[in-house]
Amino acid sequence: MNWDDARVFLAVCRESTLRGAARVLGVDQATVGRRITALEKSLSATLFLRTSEGYALTAVGEAAMRAVEKMEHSALELERRIQGLDDRLTGIVRVTTTDSLAIDFLIPAIARLHQRHPDVRVQLDASTQFLSLAKREADIAVRNTRPDNPDLIARRIARWPVGLFASQAYVDAHGVPEPGSAFEGHDLVVYQPYLQGTKDMTLVSEPLGRGRIVSSLSSSLLVRRSIAAGLGIGECQCTWDRRTDWSGCGRNVPDRCPTTCGW
Repeated sequence: MNWDDARVFLAVCRESTLRGAARVLGVDQATVGRRITALEKSLSATLFLRTSEGYALTAVGEAAMRAVEKMEHSALELERRIQGLDDRLTGIVRVTTTDSLAIDFLIPAIARLHQRHPDVRVQLDASTQFLSLAKREADIAVRNTRPDNPDLIARRIARWPVGLFASQAYVDAHGVPEPGSAFEGHDLVVYQPYLQGTKDMTLVSEPLGRGRIVSSLSSSLLVRRSIAAGLGIGECQCTWDRRTDWSGCGRNVPDRCPTTCGW
């Protein structure tokens, strides 16, 4: 099996339809169908069952997929090694991150990069979905969680405190929650992935127990916008002028903090 056929086969495995595979590969649907038919004929094996819901792997197809995934891994490893030998600062770098990290950190960094290396083009994907670096869906990922793939190189590039925030209108209407009150009588805005990942969710280590979640959102940018709109209290990173010589966040020096801290 040559690598071109393997790519078509894997795309159909992962998308389950010819249309989906064609979209991923950038070819037309008929081409994908012909390639799969020719591949099955050359192997004298039925790799897929054609069902009303799409293409389902046969037992032979599952065995083939495991072998083809090894081919994919080898091909991608070769590509990474060859590209690592090229030191020219030109071309496309694909970066994946969240929307808030993109706005606060990545876009200013890209502007500085462009001034130094104008021939480098950054393709920025801001999403809560985790793109695969191993499969070359992205070259660099900037996340707030450490990857579990031991083959990836991970570096800590930033650290910041978080605090509770609310709009002034919310504070005027509901007051400020007391530490240890578990947000009794307060409306809360939370980040949906955190809500799904733990049974005992907290905001700045304070249990949500008695608070009322009025909105759960799929991105931290939406959390910030919802807090600003007065929906409730939420957790955000504290921001301050990094040129000043003081530590902590607006909780300690509210007159210098550019936002209103809920505590």
